[in-house]
Amino acid sequence: MAIRKTGVFYRLPTEAEWEYACKAGTQTTYFFGNDSARLKDYAWYGANSDQKYHQTGLKKPNPWGFYDMLGNVQEWVLDQYAADTYNTRGKTSQDPVVIPTTRHPLVVRGGHYSDPAKSLRSSKRTSSDLVWNRRDPQIPKSKWWNADAPFVGFRLVRPLVQPPKENIDKFFETYLGL
Repeated sequence: MAIRKTGVFYRLPTEAEWEYACKAGTQTTYFFGNDSARLKDYAWYGANSDQKYHQTGLKKPNPWGFYDMLGNVQEWVLDQYAADTYNTRGKTSQDPVVIPTTRHPLVVRGGHYSDPAKSLRSSKRTSSDLVWNRRDPQIPKSKWWNADAPFVGFRLVRPLVQPPKENIDKFFETYLGL
């Protein structure tokens, strides 16, 4: 756990937090507008990536200063994947996270370096795939090893105010106890 090594609590964003940060206050298909021709300035994707991921920060950031929210690599979020999640939780949910009850499937957000422009929308969500973990050399297999998914990464959230120890313990029990 990061808290034990750094003294600071970090976590993955929820799906709702990730989308909020990606859209950066905008209501368009992409945070820079609706014209996919402008993606080349903001994202590594199928049309410009040479089919590989790139160092982060080489493209323009979104309006809130976040780099590589679209393209380059998809990003893990905390939520369990449910295809009908938007229909079941409604538009006014106070806590829209779907707490995982199993290891698979989980949600990854954004598009990646091989995707076409239409897959880099701010609302793009994908289910994790067990194939991403098939060549894990560890015994027992790790829930985090993804040798077959170089197109998946992560972004961490550091709360402005660090939660109390009991909240941190509950968080790790809930999310890592799968």
